[in-house]
Amino acid sequence: MSAANDTKVNYEVFLLTGIPGQEHIHIWISIPMCLMYVISIVGNSVIFFIITTDPSLHEPMYILLSMLSVTDICLSISTMPTILGLYLFNSREISLNACFAQLFFIHSLSLIESSMLLLMAFDRFVAICIPLRYASILTPPRAAKMGLMFVLRSVALVFPVPLLLKRHQFCRANILSHSYCLHQDAMKMACSDITVNSVYGLSVKLLTVGLDSLLIFLTYVMILKTVLSIASPTGSLKALNTCVSHLCAVLLFYTPEIGLSVIHRFGNSSSHMLQILLSYVYLMVPPLMNPVVYSVKSTHLRARIVRVFIK
Repeated sequence: MSAANDTKVNYEVFLLTGIPGQEHIHIWISIPMCLMYVISIVGNSVIFFIITTDPSLHEPMYILLSMLSVTDICLSISTMPTILGLYLFNSREISLNACFAQLFFIHSLSLIESSMLLLMAFDRFVAICIPLRYASILTPPRAAKMGLMFVLRSVALVFPVPLLLKRHQFCRANILSHSYCLHQDAMKMACSDITVNSVYGLSVKLLTVGLDSLLIFLTYVMILKTVLSIASPTGSLKALNTCVSHLCAVLLFYTPEIGLSVIHRFGNSSSHMLQILLSYVYLMVPPLMNPVVYSVKSTHLRARIVRVFIK
């Protein structure tokens, strides 16, 4: 009787959501998504292959770019099963453990990407502001060690998130807002107090993405100050030109990332379609555009890629 009178249902699965009201064209939406995934994975794989196999590209900037490419590949792979499964086969169900595993990889890889962008900003700062000491400050082994340190930082900070979620029972409406799992979305399904999850998630976001974006901003303030002090306009433009691709990558990553976090936590009255649009931009556009941006702006890298395909 007590079980029959209990109105709380402990859900064992979550239901993923595509684009509400557009279910009849999900199969057509899947076509550009498949193309985006293919281009992202192939493009980043080519860049990683070129950098690792060409000794002339074993420099700090390209080592960090190769780590960014690996991160983008893993990020695409972590979201592809649920997104394409939903749009191609209408597969909406995902178990709790699979959801927690997916959100762990999505959040940890997002933090790693933020860290790589910060290290690449530091690389540009040293190259422009103190060029004579560049070779001694940022050696290739040191750049690789710094990248590995930030990878471990991201994994360690996100590791408690699925453990905190597993403490809860999920007895509210089990329909997620997206076609993949995010911590801020999944924790709202819990039927117990989620203050710890919310505070921890927000703290991690502020100490990683928030701090990284602030440091990148301050780095570019110092770079701009140095560039403006260069007497030759040609020299100033040449120095700024080396930062264009990195600035594009920063804007592509941080704009939807910060916007989606703000909407999830404080924008309950915002348009649901805006949340969906930002969520796809956040996860699919940076891995798609980063190889394009760096291939176009880096003459050295572009020449190596052309040479490989001509062969």
